[in-house]
Amino acid sequence: MKLRVRLLNLDAGGKTIAIINDEDAAELGVHPLDRIVLTKGKKKITAIVNVTDRFVRPGEIIVYTEIKDILGLKSRDFVTAILREELDSKKFIRKKIDGNELSAEEIKVIIRDVVERDLNDLELAALVTGLHIHGMTLNESLAMTNAMVGTGRKPNFSGIIVDKHSIGGIPGDKTTMIVIPIVAAAGLTIPKTSSRAITDPAGTADRVEMVAPVELSMKKIKEVVKKTGGCMVWCGSLNLAPADDLLIQIERPLEMDPLLIPSVMSKKKIFGSKYLVIDIPTGPEAKMKTREEAEKLAQSFIALGKHLGIRVDCAITQGNQPLGYAIGPAVEAREALQSLCNPEKAPKDLIDKAATLAGLIFQMVGKGNKKTAMKILLSGQAEKKFREIIAAQGGNPKVKASDIQIEKNAAKAQIKSKEAGRISYISNRVLIQIAKIAGAPKDRYAGIVLEKKIGDSVRKNDTLYTIYSEKKPKLRCAASVAEENNGYIISTKNMLIKEVNGIKRG
Repeated sequence: MKLRVRLLNLDAGGKTIAIINDEDAAELGVHPLDRIVLTKGKKKITAIVNVTDRFVRPGEIIVYTEIKDILGLKSRDFVTAILREELDSKKFIRKKIDGNELSAEEIKVIIRDVVERDLNDLELAALVTGLHIHGMTLNESLAMTNAMVGTGRKPNFSGIIVDKHSIGGIPGDKTTMIVIPIVAAAGLTIPKTSSRAITDPAGTADRVEMVAPVELSMKKIKEVVKKTGGCMVWCGSLNLAPADDLLIQIERPLEMDPLLIPSVMSKKKIFGSKYLVIDIPTGPEAKMKTREEAEKLAQSFIALGKHLGIRVDCAITQGNQPLGYAIGPAVEAREALQSLCNPEKAPKDLIDKAATLAGLIFQMVGKGNKKTAMKILLSGQAEKKFREIIAAQGGNPKVKASDIQIEKNAAKAQIKSKEAGRISYISNRVLIQIAKIAGAPKDRYAGIVLEKKIGDSVRKNDTLYTIYSEKKPKLRCAASVAEENNGYIISTKNMLIKEVNGIKRG
């Protein structure tokens, strides 16, 4: 069927959506949310159908910006529309839901249909749910990784590439902003791509964006890495692994992360990483609850790395409370910058973890250890390299922590202790919820700054933490939730509390 194009000049959040008249829909045999294949010349795209009998005339099709850009359409162009055939990938998704292992070819077909937008959100949600319930075997993870790599763009950096990655799961983990300049200052190449927050109040890209642009072209990234040895950029704008980017859009609202291993490893493979350190925070409310779970995940990463030609080492780290004192894009960026500029006065857990992870990379390539990392940090070399990277990415190399003006851009509410004693437990889950209610990560200045952590003594009415929010209604809501449950357990003074610090190797 030939249809004349009318442009809507609105984007659909990455979805390929088209609107047709109900008479044309009946002739094509489609219903709302069905798929049609649109073709113009040699280009084609699968579109989600919306149907109406009102503002779209018969013989006409309205398209959103995504379709316009992919097909290169102009107003009043013609496209050919046909009903999309039944997909084999839907059968394979049902197979996984039933608990069966998928073959490499079946996974390749699924990923192909994801990239071509042949699967709708409900079908993608079914895939994510099936993977979440049943998990993936090593063969499935390898096949998924290779399929994602096959659809991505490789930048082909020169030299030996190293990298670090955290699986996330604890708030305030801003170590990347410290590790990357330490490693790059040692002369290694570490092109770091990061995601925005999926389930947390801030992702690495959200933090870095407070001091420098993170949405760079591949050409610009190569220039930055060639000049400085490192970068800190958002992977979502690079089309590195388009299938993964599309699946993350489904994982985020479901708060599921079953594609964690292939998602991480596909991007590392595409970027040419040869040495990789994986940080696995472990604690009662982290993604990994126990050391046994963490070690199992570590072995999965290491085994997959061997098949991909990537040497992987893992650090099982403390995840029983936030890292540092700041939670949220702006407050975390400020804390990271303060720590680089004055590491001797920085939060000890943050500096220890950053130096440990950088040290593991140095050990893998025979270039030192944790002491080497601390020397680079304390000497000011890491801060200098950080400013070089920021400048190369288009930020202000003279930026100060005081330039990130939280108080100017956000209202605040202090949450007080209702009793005296010693802090024995902090709920990451509750603090994440409160920070997100306050507006993080979308509202960049929203977040939490802690005053007390595990092992600290408190008096009644001492401030436990301060909530920041750009919008007063959100602040009132977050403060109300915190008053009901502030996330802290405070033990009486005569109880012995033992705080466990440091990082254990996996």
